[in-house]
Amino acid sequence: MTPTRIAIAAALASALAGTVAISERAEAQGKMTVEKCYGVSKAGQNDCQTDNSSCAGTSKKDNQPDAWIAVPKGTCQKIVGGMVKS
Repeated sequence: MTPTRIAIAAALASALAGTVAISERAEAQGKMTVEKCYGVSKAGQNDCQTDNSSCAGTSKKDNQPDAWIAVPKGTCQKIVGGMVKS
């Protein structure tokens, strides 16, 4: 893996981790609408349910198309590979 790809992957992972934490806090406060963003979670980091599992953290590979994470509404389409529907 090239240094550029490593830097991009690290930046994306950092942004996703921060976005999920922010979205969970905001959703709990009822101040932000979130959406399910499919195809962008790391293996084992999905929020909930895939086609083959009903539990969070059970995705088998990175960017699994049927695994999702919660992000603030409008954010998913800004993430490369992100889909609002699987």
